[in-house]
Amino acid sequence: MAGQFAKPRSNPIETVNGVEMPSFRGDNINGFEATPESRKSDPRRLIDAYFHSAATLNYLRSAISSGLADLHSPLDWSLGHVLDPALKDQYQSIVQNLIDTLDFMRATGSSSGQELETVDLFTSHEGLLLDYEEALTREAPVSLKSTHKDASSNLHFSSPPTSFYNTSAHFLWIGDRTRQITHAHVEFFRGLANPIGVKVGPSMPASEIPPLLDILNPNLEPGKVTLITRYGADKIAKCLPEHIKAVQATQHRQAVIWQCDPMHGNTKSSSAPTSVTSGASSSSPIKTRHFTDILSEVRQALEIHRSYNSYLGGVHLELTGEPVTECVGGAGGLTEDDLSLNYTTFCDPRLNEKQALELAFLIAGFYREGSTTGVAASSESVAN
Repeated sequence: MAGQFAKPRSNPIETVNGVEMPSFRGDNINGFEATPESRKSDPRRLIDAYFHSAATLNYLRSAISSGLADLHSPLDWSLGHVLDPALKDQYQSIVQNLIDTLDFMRATGSSSGQELETVDLFTSHEGLLLDYEEALTREAPVSLKSTHKDASSNLHFSSPPTSFYNTSAHFLWIGDRTRQITHAHVEFFRGLANPIGVKVGPSMPASEIPPLLDILNPNLEPGKVTLITRYGADKIAKCLPEHIKAVQATQHRQAVIWQCDPMHGNTKSSSAPTSVTSGASSSSPIKTRHFTDILSEVRQALEIHRSYNSYLGGVHLELTGEPVTECVGGAGGLTEDDLSLNYTTFCDPRLNEKQALELAFLIAGFYREGSTTGVAASSESVAN
């Protein structure tokens, strides 16, 4: 689970109703309200962000212990929003197969069920504010079992080796705007023992990836670095093959994890009139994303990785469990005219709980069937 209270912005200054002021950069820097006073940076917000993060983690621990992740309750996955009968039958078949599998495991005694009732949940965010991240970085002993080279050796230490861990999250990533190899973020991240990610967009030349990997993972530790690609559905076919080939030509080819972010490259402005809950003016264009573009980028990523004998290890999605109307499309048939119903984001548009579940079903189908053609075609026709 990832989240962040800071946001990189292309322009540090914006003009609202003729008044020039700093751009909103996230709740742990300044306020969303479009006034010069609200937009002043306030370091006390960093403390607020810490306590909000701690409260969220405590809530998650409580929810998981109460059965939130229990796979024995798939009927809670409501499919009432799916308008197309054929697609609804397809999703219901997946749910029924899961129920049948769980019943079989219970009947044969092949599982105690405990491992299916909970999950190991890890946290993540973009390591954007280095003042915040440095304050939460600690030197701690390294478990030899967690280091692939030392674990296989007979080395003995008079005292346990130590390394630096960022304790604000398990996994942090470097954004597409801050990945320059001579800049501060890469310098900070190269000293961390945490697994880390790097956002890779269409502006990144393939030639820059190998030296970046050399800096961040000089010991070729498998899984140390995840490359999170975020091109856009109309650019991935051009960019991803070159980036895959650049990695495959290096020693990092067996160490890198690839992940697809189909959200950030597919953000568009909507001119539909709306009065959004987040406070934007009804006359201002608001950001949205189309479900078909998101699905298309995931599908293309899978196909391209397969064609280059590579492997897509995960997806990076922005979603919420709330019934927001920020992304259009999906089996529920949301259109741009529906954005005003419940548009609450202060930054980027998110998939709602129905769209996220639908996308999960479709991605599972891609992997299960080994071919993306049939499922993608049927889902795109419904989403359109």
